[in-house]
Amino acid sequence: MNMKTLITFGALLVIASAAYFYGWHRGDAGKQPDLTSAAHAGAPMVSPVKPRARDFYAPNSEKLAPDEIRVIACGTGMPTPRPAQAAACFLMELGNGEKFIFDIGAGSTERLFALQIPTAFLDKVFIGHLHGDHFGDVGALFVAGGIAGRFSPLRIWGPSGATPELGTKAAIEAMEKMYAWDLAGRLGQTDVRGFRTEVHEFDYRKEQVVYQENGVTIRAWPAIHECFITVPDLIAKYRLTPEAALQVGTQIHTAPEAFGKVMSMVKPRHAVAYHFFKDTDTTGPVLERVRKTYDGPLSLAQDYMVWNVTKAGIRERMAVVDEHTWNPPLAYPAEPVSPKDRVGYSPEIEGGRLDVSDVIEPIYQEASDALGRKFEYPTKNADSAN
Repeated sequence: MNMKTLITFGALLVIASAAYFYGWHRGDAGKQPDLTSAAHAGAPMVSPVKPRARDFYAPNSEKLAPDEIRVIACGTGMPTPRPAQAAACFLMELGNGEKFIFDIGAGSTERLFALQIPTAFLDKVFIGHLHGDHFGDVGALFVAGGIAGRFSPLRIWGPSGATPELGTKAAIEAMEKMYAWDLAGRLGQTDVRGFRTEVHEFDYRKEQVVYQENGVTIRAWPAIHECFITVPDLIAKYRLTPEAALQVGTQIHTAPEAFGKVMSMVKPRHAVAYHFFKDTDTTGPVLERVRKTYDGPLSLAQDYMVWNVTKAGIRERMAVVDEHTWNPPLAYPAEPVSPKDRVGYSPEIEGGRLDVSDVIEPIYQEASDALGRKFEYPTKNADSAN
């Protein structure tokens, strides 16, 4: 509405209110609106018990059409951590059931688990580069996914480096070594088939197809970081020196103005800008600078933002998640493990055990009675606790 329309509409409201009050005041009951006679005539327009269309996305509540894609932002922040935004991570869900994780920055596994997707389906990760805010949670997904139901290797695609030790293979090998104790401590305790990786390293210098399975093709190409925060805010809020802010904000990352220029060249159906802390005082400057060079469809992303993509259009919403979720459901059954694979405890631990078998052994009997199976109480090295 223009201002004239607003003023006219406002005046009409005032006149109508005055007339209604005047009629009521003088007791003209014959001209008063009937507030009761037709209030519930006929069936209600909205069912009091049936579900209605939502303006938000509730995880695992909606079907995907065969030709539909759902993209969920599981991390949109910056290199330093904050509760409101995990570091870079996007989940892409396809109508054929395939799911792909693009970047797995610090804190993003928490978001993935909040979506309550069986971890067996979260087994394909594509890493843009090896900064911690883009792959720092790969270890968390490796361990937590293996515990929670991924019984196959975690498949990882990532770039090579200028030297072998700077590539994805070397990084993941080092990660597995870092978690050697973690894995050893679980042997013979839980199903650890998922504590393996399958790494596909590609040449970071080339545009190429890096994945082609089940009708899905994924390409990689050399690129600078995503849309970053403005240089003035890097100085004022991130506390960088002017020299560092200019370098980090325009050379290492993509400045909002440059992001807009690239989008004007690409002309996407819908552009998504992320990799900045989205606060009330930082969002406006990013948007203003992007709009200097791009006027097309745009989202300034935040964690749990969702886009459903079809040929007909793109729908943007926010996901609503339960912050007190437990493990996602299992897609495939776990297998029993053999106690003989257990590493065991050190002599120091064994020597400090306190015998609590009198309260632990009844738990085994309780489980046997409840589940209709006989669970033998261990007679050695398990009938006590520290």
